[in-house]
Amino acid sequence: MTPEPTRRALITGVGAIAANGIGNEEWWQATKAGTSGIGRIERFDPSGYPTQLAGEVSEFSADDWIERRLQVQTDRWTHMALAATQMAFEDAKFDPAEFDEWSTGAITASSSGGNEFGQKEIQALWGKGPKFVGAYQSIAWFYAATTGQISIKHGLKGPCGVIVAEGAGGLEALAHARRTIRRGVDTIVGGGLEAPIGPYALTCQLGTGYLSTASDPKDAYRPFDKAANGYVPGEGGAILLVESSDRVEQRGVPQVYAEIAGYGATQDAHHWGRPAPDGRQLARAITLALEDAGIAAEELDAVYADAFGVPEWDAIEVSALGQALGTHAGKVPVTAPKSAVGRLYAGGASLDVATAALGMRDGVIAPTVNLEDPADGFDLDFVTSAREAQLRSVLVLARGYGGFNAAVVLRRWE
Repeated sequence: MTPEPTRRALITGVGAIAANGIGNEEWWQATKAGTSGIGRIERFDPSGYPTQLAGEVSEFSADDWIERRLQVQTDRWTHMALAATQMAFEDAKFDPAEFDEWSTGAITASSSGGNEFGQKEIQALWGKGPKFVGAYQSIAWFYAATTGQISIKHGLKGPCGVIVAEGAGGLEALAHARRTIRRGVDTIVGGGLEAPIGPYALTCQLGTGYLSTASDPKDAYRPFDKAANGYVPGEGGAILLVESSDRVEQRGVPQVYAEIAGYGATQDAHHWGRPAPDGRQLARAITLALEDAGIAAEELDAVYADAFGVPEWDAIEVSALGQALGTHAGKVPVTAPKSAVGRLYAGGASLDVATAALGMRDGVIAPTVNLEDPADGFDLDFVTSAREAQLRSVLVLARGYGGFNAAVVLRRWE
């Protein structure tokens, strides 16, 4: 179907899970307060690893959200996504059973799939033999498992898909949700969750050389700071319910958080493990998103940064903002609330969108924690404590290991 731009993509529901809170209210209050959820890994003994801190959602229990029959077939990452989907439905007062099953789909993002499930099956294989590897291993780890389980559980037969673009995936999923709505679908469950904390998963992440080895949570993830020394992984993310303007009017939705107004994506095509040093492609993604939204840099009220926490990567992001926003780069508030929960890979960008959406609702920019002394040359208006602000248009940035760049503009819906 030919895309129809007049069909606007609106965020009407949010479901958030992170190390500093489960559920929108708990997580949002902690995020506004700058409460960190980063601590020493508890799920296994990390003493033999150089990185021993992470943003674990230690109080999450799948029993509170899904039946045991489904739990044994799926990974923790999918459990959290199913919970976040239910939260988003409840937040938007949306019951998929009340609508044509072909009018709603699911598009999620994942970086590494079902880590915990895979860990257990690998241990069973090497400890007991192949007969002890369960049949569900073939599907539980797969990147698309979460999309599939959401659609099956709620009977969603509209277009479904999965995006794999590492940390940029959460924004890509929402951009694809908007694209799908413009093609005639009314509702998309979109976003990303991750659960990358386990012996095997941590070993894989250490291979990048970007994880922090700090022992104090306050030192472990300090984006844009002179003391930046890498990041720590986190689990969780967010699911957003995205509806067409037609369906929003039809349902009489009482609250619309924001419109997905602009989107841009580029690829560095520079190096498999390092970003392009000039930041040109990240700047181009920002420019494309602004042009798509039809706004100028001066109209931005806040930037939710990718905030890698590695000096090289942070410097590139600062440079890209300068290239794309010009003199306004030093005037627009810049924040990175993910510093309180760790980098959630595909879940991080969608959680940033949730942070921006609730900030637009409440008129507040959530802070960056552990940013005390910006690095030399980082002349941006960093938000380090909650700041009241009327947010009409905001920019959310995300980058993925391997050269992915994504930018989304959210605009207040009036």
